Amino acid sequence: MTTPPPGLRERKKRATREALREAALRLAVERGPDQVRVEDIAEAAGVSPRTYNNYFASREQAIVSAVTADREARIAAALAARPAGEPLAEAVTEAVVEQYTNTGERERELLLLITTRTALRDAFLDTTAGIEPPLTAVLAERLGDGGAHTARVLAASVAAAVRIAWEGWLRPVGHAGSAGNLGAGALVVPSGPPADQLRASLAPLAPAFDAAEGRTRPPSSASADSG
Repeated sequence: MTTPPPGLRERKKRATREALREAALRLAVERGPDQVRVEDIAEAAGVSPRTYNNYFASREQAIVSAVTADREARIAAALAARPAGEPLAEAVTEAVVEQYTNTGERERELLLLITTRTALRDAFLDTTAGIEPPLTAVLAERLGDGGAHTARVLAASVAAAVRIAWEGWLRPVGHAGSAGNLGAGALVVPSGPPADQLRASLAPLAPAFDAAEGRTRPPSSASADSG
């Protein structure tokens, strides 16, 4: 079934959101995030501050949205495009890793800003929750009849795993806890490639995905030897 094209009202809303995203990122790069006000972003996008507040709750949310926009839908689409016979755990992992690590220049610039701005780190981590709804729909389709509840649980677990991966990647030097307690001036040294963090966080979910699709994981060599 073909999805009908968006109407004029929806196209205008999308255009306004995109203008605000672009203005937020441009001003943040030019001036530094701390020197950008909501009023500045609204003026650069040609809208009122009141209109701005209809789209974003903070300047940090708008800045982060400029490079994370539509990622949730892209992850779901990437999963839907994976081979039908591929184990679900592997398909989900590859779809997530692909969309979070195949970055352009804008996202690299933002990640550089994130490593020194607590508010931006928090806004970036909060975007992971958006993975759940579109991923739930694709998982439910793959799991078939009766899989809607399981799909939602699995999608929520993926979103949590991705957040944990990025918290680990954005941990400041000498900090043993989670990223939720980062100090405002904490020095952050990313720990290894993001893809490694993502794979490590998603790995514990593999048995749940296998059980959901009725697969049995082959025993490890260690288990086989001990038998």
